[in-house]
Formats: sequence, structure tokens, C-alpha cells
Amino acid sequence: MIRWELLDTAVMPGQGGELKLMRRGFEYSIMSGPIELMNSRMSGSEQALATLAAERLKGRREPLILIGGLGMGFTLRAALAAFPSGARIEVAEVVPEVAAWARGPLAELYAGSMDDPRVSLHLGDVVDPIRAGAGRYDAILLDVDNGPGGLSRADNDRLYDARGLAAAATALRPGGVLAVWSSTPSSEFSRALSRAGYKVDEVKVHAHGKRDARHIIWMATRPA
Repeated sequence: MIRWELLDTAVMPGQGGELKLMRRGFEYSIMSGPIELMNSRMSGSEQALATLAAERLKGRREPLILIGGLGMGFTLRAALAAFPSGARIEVAEVVPEVAAWARGPLAELYAGSMDDPRVSLHLGDVVDPIRAGAGRYDAILLDVDNGPGGLSRADNDRLYDARGLAAAATALRPGGVLAVWSSTPSSEFSRALSRAGYKVDEVKVHAHGKRDARHIIWMATRPA
């Protein structure tokens, strides 16, 4: 059996603990302590985060998309494929080492997506462009944790509380979409989105294939 190999570590800002980049053969994993945040064998739901948003924004020729979290690049690659050629995509990544992994050990997974002229990288908290972007974005795609709570980083709670959801709604254009990835369902978060004024769909998607685990994506639309 091939053993896991530690490739690199990173300290998350805001007392978020340590991230570990692991490799086993051709398989990669990003860990937060003992918890796996992402695995290269299971990318279906991360891709769906982008494709579901693109479906809801059909007809917008030059949408501006904000992605929270680089991860292993699956959402970014899916967004580049799903949105029209006139789209622009901003990616916010709070951990500089993760951005370095995209051009280093994970470069094959990213497949050149970081060099696409439609992509710009913000090294910092996704909260910052959200709060600064009144009426700026057509979609905000959040995959910065294992769900709507600060598992890997306590500061991420600011994205999911009432103030955070209101800030995202303000940053969206009318009819824009806030999409949030989660490994598990949360009826409480669905209610929070509704209270914030969004039209909410809770979509179950496969992590990979048709028989594996299902993840949740909340598709929350700001009223037009």
C-alpha cells in the first residue's frame, strides 16, 4: 500500500490552525488537523458549485464571478469552462501557500487555469472584496470551509451570519447568486438565507460518481 507523504504545511491566519498538503501516488489531500477538507479524487461537487451558478446566470455575457477559496482548482476550472468567454473571475485565497501550491505540486490539477487572462487573484480574506463590492458581482461562490461555519478558520463565521449574508446580498447585482458548498446539510443555514431575503435552493450533488457521498450546495438568489 502506498503511504501518504507530507508535501507542505501552512498556517491559516486568524488562529485557524495548520493546513497539510498530502500526496499518495497520484492522489492529493488537503487536511486541517485530522479533517480532510479536499481530496483530488472527489471533485464533482466543487465543479458543480460553478456549473450550477452558470446555469442560473445564462444570458449574462460578461458576468463577474467571485470565488472564495482556491482549494485544488476544481471550481475555478469549472467556472472557466461554464461561464461565457466574456466572464471575469476573481479568486480570493487567504493562505499564500495554497496559491503557491497551485503553481507547484498541484499545477497539473490546475491545468494552467491560474494563467487564464480572465482570472485575477486576491491574496486575502474573501470577506474584503464582498464588503467592498456593492452591486459588483453576478455570482459569489464560497468553498472556504466544510460548510456554513468556521471549521478550518473561526473568522469564516463572518461569511455565514446575518451580517455576512447581508453583505453578500449587497455585493451581488439583482438576480445574482450566492452559492455555498457544504459537506453536510443544515436546515438552520437554509432558514438564515431565507431570512436574509434570498430565494433558496438546497441542491444535493455527488462528490464523485453516482454511488459516493453527497454534498450540499445552497443556491441563494438575490431578488431582481
